[in-house]
Amino acid sequence: MNETRASSPRRAESFSAAQAVAAATDFAELRVGPGGLYYNEFRPQDARCRIWRWRDGDKPRCLTPEGFSVRSRVYEYGGGAFCLGPDWLVFVNEADQQLYRQPLDGGEPVALTRGERRYGDLRQGRGVVLAVEETHAEGAVEHRLVAIGLEGGERLVLAEGADFYAAPVQSADGERLAWIEWQRPQQPWTRTRLCTLRRQADGGYSDLRCVAGDGAQAESLQQPRFTTDGRLGCLSDRNGYWQPWMETAEGWAALPAMPADHAPAPWQGSGSTWAPLDGERYLATWFEDGFGRLSLCGEEDRPRDFSCGYTRFRSLDLDTRYFYAIVASSISTPAVLAIDRQTCSAQVIAGGELPLPAECISRPQPIHYPSGGETAHGFFYPACGEDSRPPLVVFIHGGPTSACYPVFDARIQYWTQRGFAVADLNYRGSSNHGRAYREKLHEQWGVVDVEDACAVVGYLAEQGLVDGGKAFIRGGSSGGYTTLCALAFHKVFRGGASLYGVSDPLALGRVTHKFEGDYLDWLIGNPERDAERYRARTPLLHAERIEVPVIFFQGELDAVVVPQQTRDMLQALKSRGVQAEGHFYPQERHGFRQAANLAHALDAEWRFYRHILNASR
Repeated sequence: MNETRASSPRRAESFSAAQAVAAATDFAELRVGPGGLYYNEFRPQDARCRIWRWRDGDKPRCLTPEGFSVRSRVYEYGGGAFCLGPDWLVFVNEADQQLYRQPLDGGEPVALTRGERRYGDLRQGRGVVLAVEETHAEGAVEHRLVAIGLEGGERLVLAEGADFYAAPVQSADGERLAWIEWQRPQQPWTRTRLCTLRRQADGGYSDLRCVAGDGAQAESLQQPRFTTDGRLGCLSDRNGYWQPWMETAEGWAALPAMPADHAPAPWQGSGSTWAPLDGERYLATWFEDGFGRLSLCGEEDRPRDFSCGYTRFRSLDLDTRYFYAIVASSISTPAVLAIDRQTCSAQVIAGGELPLPAECISRPQPIHYPSGGETAHGFFYPACGEDSRPPLVVFIHGGPTSACYPVFDARIQYWTQRGFAVADLNYRGSSNHGRAYREKLHEQWGVVDVEDACAVVGYLAEQGLVDGGKAFIRGGSSGGYTTLCALAFHKVFRGGASLYGVSDPLALGRVTHKFEGDYLDWLIGNPERDAERYRARTPLLHAERIEVPVIFFQGELDAVVVPQQTRDMLQALKSRGVQAEGHFYPQERHGFRQAANLAHALDAEWRFYRHILNASR
């Protein structure tokens, strides 16, 4: 058990909700291509995503014209919204989900596709764009792997019949095509397959093979990659962690790797956390005690570190001079980084601002604490100011098979600046701590995550770091479910906030999208066979047990957690006289993106908690 010792950062003069939201500029993915580096930037001020190009020695230049936003909605969570060719880029336009071709030096985009199909997980092929295609017709959602021609948008179906496809990639010589697929009821982090095709003389493909993932042992495969000499590699968790494996003449062999996850759970397409080089060398990021590391592996006994003081790395790519990544640290906003391969010196291309003076930023401290007879993980952020036992806000991430990271989060700093300590949890079932830890959530959602959320309050109070009688809990999506369960089934928290949170799992299962259509069976159980278990873990059915104030935030266009769930829960509390407050945003979906709404929600939640604390004095 680690010893947590809090330092007390100074409190800034002011850090408003609007400032916190303005600091939420982020980057989705990057690609190295002809003429430089290209990356996708999201700005909360207008909730749009734009492609930028950077050339060494020049300032970044925005290529996305007004009226376009580069974002995919395949599987609802998107990813892989653009790819590059010799003199063009192809992107998914958020408004219509169609593919557009645009010259690399800018210029007007031209539509490649039209219709009701969605596209995502884009990759360059030889004269085509490889993509995951999604169709919605008569209540059925289908996915397939397609190639789209660059001139007239000709469409060739490469693979269909599986429930889900991801990560298409072509070898350098164009002779082999590889991808990940999986069948319901599996999730991409429980069991997937790696498949290949070979190109024929007429330009078509044949010789379909499953080359990994079809054995008796369940394993999750992700991020297939071809080396320059045509060997195929991927990340597999067959040894307990997502680590690099490489195809050999004798079968598959694990590359020398740290005993740690080299990728998070693949919620979105086009993840890139490793890149094979030559021989057994590869560039990769992994997690140590929740902190990200970036290293060049395979050339020495100890990997060569390129972390440069950052704590999370995404979307890796490289050229002959630089390693590139989207990075984050505990004191600065996300950034696009170029790291010199010889000197290890880092150059910030975009982002990386310090929204607060460094001495006023509360830094993440890793915590490992007992819960349910096991160990749970998370990060503790001390409150700013002189209060030695401040109130506490427990953050529950969504997913639930996701993770929180030790990076600058403007929302967390917003709370610490107002005298609240924050515990950001990677409860049992979260990613980045290996497959066994991830599987702790199997049929235990609403139990182990809730135990961990409650246990951290007692742990931090025993350490003398917080006032355990002034603890609040908040979460979005599945984190909202954990929040409501904690408030209904335990008497630990003074109040809480549910942001587009699940209050009725059975209702969610009836209306949620295909990607998560079987997720609840894994998290709780079969709705018919385990009906009693569902009833026992449904906050809406136990609303009478919630006796503390709750505030709700909900997008009216949410297709994952439909607004009626939140309205039902809100009404169930109000009808009993429990203090409850609801805020509904007409143009928001699952996860808020508009700056005004993000700021309003943050400020309203703080005022809600402040009122609770003031009323008890």
